[in-house]
Order: sequence, then structure tokens, then C-alpha cells
Amino acid sequence: MIQPNELSKPTCALPPPNEMILKWAAERPNEVYLKQIINRKFVEYTFSDVAEQALKLVSALNELGVQPRDKVALVSKNCAEWFICDLAMMLGDFVSVPIFPTAGADTIEYCLTHSESKVLIGGKLDDPAATQQVIDDKPDLITISLAYDTAPNCKYQFNQLIQAHEPSTHRPEHYDDKLMSLVYTSGTSGLPKGAMLTYGAFSWSVQKLIEHIGIQENDRLFSYLPLAHITERVYIFGSSIMGGVQTAFPESLDTFIEDVKMQRPTLFISVPRLWTLFQQRIQDKLPQKKLNILLKIPFVNSLIKKKLADGLGLDQARVLGCGSAPVSPALLDWYHSVGLNITEAWGMTESFAYSTLNYPFRADKIGSVGNAGPGIELKIADDEEIMVRGKGLFSGYYKNDIATQESFDSEGWLHTGDIGSIDSDGYLTIQGRKKDTFKTAKGKFVAPVPIEKKLFEYSRVEMMCLIGLGLPAPILLVVPHDFPNFDRKRYEKTTEKVVARMNAELESHEQIKGVLMIKDPWSIENGILTPTLKIKRHVLEQKYHDVGQSWPKGKLVVWEE
Repeated sequence: MIQPNELSKPTCALPPPNEMILKWAAERPNEVYLKQIINRKFVEYTFSDVAEQALKLVSALNELGVQPRDKVALVSKNCAEWFICDLAMMLGDFVSVPIFPTAGADTIEYCLTHSESKVLIGGKLDDPAATQQVIDDKPDLITISLAYDTAPNCKYQFNQLIQAHEPSTHRPEHYDDKLMSLVYTSGTSGLPKGAMLTYGAFSWSVQKLIEHIGIQENDRLFSYLPLAHITERVYIFGSSIMGGVQTAFPESLDTFIEDVKMQRPTLFISVPRLWTLFQQRIQDKLPQKKLNILLKIPFVNSLIKKKLADGLGLDQARVLGCGSAPVSPALLDWYHSVGLNITEAWGMTESFAYSTLNYPFRADKIGSVGNAGPGIELKIADDEEIMVRGKGLFSGYYKNDIATQESFDSEGWLHTGDIGSIDSDGYLTIQGRKKDTFKTAKGKFVAPVPIEKKLFEYSRVEMMCLIGLGLPAPILLVVPHDFPNFDRKRYEKTTEKVVARMNAELESHEQIKGVLMIKDPWSIENGILTPTLKIKRHVLEQKYHDVGQSWPKGKLVVWEE
């Protein structure tokens, strides 16, 4: 018989991930859920394997003195154990603190200290040095290493803990407003902020996404974008566990395309930078002029499209996605021309990466980021800032009440920090970040993102960034694409034509005064890119301010020495 006080007990409106893994383990115990590529072969984990290992890890953590609601940090590239650890934290009633695998020692230390994490699980890393440095400096921290050669040295080993413990029989009860995870925003400026993500908002966002896209029985996912980032956590981890969808993980960046081919995903998400690299890889082998001719021949057209999709391992993909940073409409148009329709989506950590998406795909809406997903409300504020409202919003920043209060208005609308416009069909176009807009020395404001998007359409470069804060006029920083038989003079002439074309479309105060060809590519390691490959404009503004101030008169292109 139900007791009266049980009726008022808060619960989750939707089943959280920890309940779903137990459900799948009971209903589909022997079906393969996770596939980790090791030595060019799949190591497979059934739903039952995943549930059992997660519950054994709960027992191990309990024995090590970890209490419910304690914070457990995880720094690793994507792998099957990442999913297992995340599920264990939910099954054990711990709060997960994912940290980017590319983070430096200062960032890792900050996230651990700020979140008061009791445990650090270190896994598959390109370079474990930063994580190892932090571990060595924190002797009281409980540390566990996953079974990869590149994992840091820790007090305990994941496999040994799993083997030494029985599955936990405790089943915590979660409720919608309960803290599930602290996700530290990678932000393009300042210290990371710990976004508080609740069970209810996570499950709601994932469920809405699944309903909108429609999960099919034989769908396959491929997880490689950082799981510490909200997009991968919701779109891939979330969809896989809530929908019971098989998911594979790559072996390494070197084998990436071959790894995708092994899995042949039906749902695939990437970021603009990687879609650009895929395009350049194709164009290096098949020049655009030749491709244009072949695409005009009816019978050859379909063969070429199939060959290109096969070459990327995406021949069976029914939904392709792109997000996390601005993408050039020209790039999406190009993919559409070769038969690959990429759905651009937009969101942020604070909205669980679920706000708008161009789905079902509409080619005529390329350039927008789609319309509001089911359950999402959008509006444009008086200052053109995009505002979002829905059940899938974060509950604030950990230990930062001021920033939390600044994030919402009195009616529950989230300030996104992006500026944009909504067309008559409800499709949103983003002009850039409010903070990205800079004022030149002449006191005029310039919005760089629309200019950069146009330039990507007109040229073929690896990366670019327009700067101009306090400068006489905007300066364009360019990382040239590494062509075979690179000809500087020819590249300069092409650049001059592109800039002349661009400047003809711009107001006088927006016009590009000079182009600096950057010597070394921008990367996460040299501090120019965030872990999600966004460019830190403020870093480049500081680094090249003096160059812009003293730009040589009458010279458009300068090569960095």
C-alpha cells in the first residue's frame, strides 16, 4: 500500500540514464551496445556487460570511501569506459565532472578544486603529462586509471577494481531538479564556469531530440567529439542510452576515417573544422573543376556521390549534423551538391546543446541554424540577443550566484550571448557573439562572424579570424591551407582578389586593411582554440595588436616570420 508521504516524493518525469541501462540490460542483455576499436578490431560490450561493470565500479567507489553526492572527475578521450563511468556515477548517486582530454594542468587543477572532486578517473589521452602533473600534486585525491597505454599513473586500476567487486545492489532515486553533472564551459574568455546540469533537464532534452529525429531500430552511432562537451553528451551518449542505440568509438585520430568505415554510422555529428578537412581531403584528390563536370553527367553523378559518401564511411548515414562553432553556408552548400545533407544545429552548454536544428533538412535554409526544436521557445531581445526558454535549461553556475542571476531574466528566458534574427518561417540566423563584436580605433563597431562566413565562401583557407579591437581598421589573420607545391605569389594574388571582392560589399569602417598569413596552425595546444575548436578571438587580438597598429602602408598581404 502506498503511504501518503510517498505521493509527494519528488521523482523524474522521464527515466534517467541509470534506469535505462538497467532496463536494456534486463530486456536486451546479450545485444551489443558499445564497440571499442582496439588493434583494428571491435571489442564489444553488451547491455548486460555495461550495466554490470558500472555497478561494480559503484561498489568499488563506495569501498574507497566515496559518498553519495561526492564529485567524481573524468578526464579521457571517448571510449567505452567513458560511458560506463558516467553511468556508474548516476547509479552510485555521485556527481560527474567531465574534463576535456586536451585540458592543460591549470584547467584540470581548477576544475578539480572548484568542484571539490574526491576522485579523478584518468583514461585514454593523447598526452597524459598535464593530468599526471595534477595527480602528482594531489596525493589525497583518489585516482583510477582506465586500461589504456596513454592513461596517467594512478593509485587504482579500473579493470582490477571491476574484477575485485560485486555489482552494487543500491538503486538511488533521482528527481528532476537533482544535480547530475558539473560541466565546465570551455569558453573563449576567462575561467571556465561550472554549469549545473540536472537529471530532469538532461532527460527532457534527449527525449525531445530522439522524438524529433526519430530513432530507428538499426541505428548506429559513432562517438568521437569530446564527451566533456555538452553536444556529444546529449546527442550521442544521451541518444544511445535513452534509445538503446549501438555506439562505436575510434581507435585514434590517425585511423579516424577507417574507424568510421568500420561502424558505418547512421547518425553522425561533426564540427565545422572537421567537415572542412573532409572537404579539403576530397578536393585534393578530385579538383573542383573536375568534380563539377562529373556531377553534371546524369549517370556519373550518382556514382560520384556514392563514392564520396563511401570514402568517408557515411554511405549509410541518414542524419548528418554540424554544430559547436560557426560554419560557412558555402561549406554546407558544397556538401549538399555532393549528396550529403548536413543539419546545422545550435545550442550551448546552458541549454543542453538543444535549441534549434535544420531538421528535416531544408537546403533553402542553409545559412540559418534551423528553427526551434520541439518544446523550445525563441525570441530576439531589443539589443538583438537571442533568448531561449524551455525545460532543458541548466540550473545555474556552481558557486557563482551573480553569473547565474545574469543568465536569466525574470520570466525564465536564458540570455545566450549570441545575436541574431528570426525569419518569417521561424528559422534563426546567428550574427555572432555579443562579445565578438569589436570597436575599431575610429569608434565604429564591426561584427566579424558574418564577414568570416563570406570569406570562407570566397576562399579556401584552413582557418581565419578577423580582429580589430582598438585598431585603425580590421586585420584578417589567415592560416593557409597546406597545398601541394604551394606558391606564395599565386596565393597572394588570389587573396588580393578575395579581399577586394569582400571589401566591395562592406561599409568603409568594416573593410579589411591587411591580411597576415600565419606561420603555425592554431591548435588547442598553443592556446588559440578551445577544446571544441572555437577560435579564442581575444587571444589573437592581444597577440597581434601591435602588428595591426603598425601595419605597413600600401601592403595588403604580410607573411608571419
